[in-house]
Amino acid sequence: MNIIYYLIPVAILFIVIGVVVFFWATKTEQFEDLEKQGFSILSDDDVKPNVINNDNKTNK
Repeated sequence: MNIIYYLIPVAILFIVIGVVVFFWATKTEQFEDLEKQGFSILSDDDVKPNVINNDNKTNK
């Protein structure tokens, strides 16, 4: 029965920490754009144009 005296304050502490972290996350806009990272994998990378060297030198 004595363990309940330890578990209740620990549970309240976890709840307080969770609420503080939630309000911190909403204040710093952590939940603004949730789909951006999911769609970023679908977008193509920019293709670099091929540079044509008009010099008639060959590398040996």
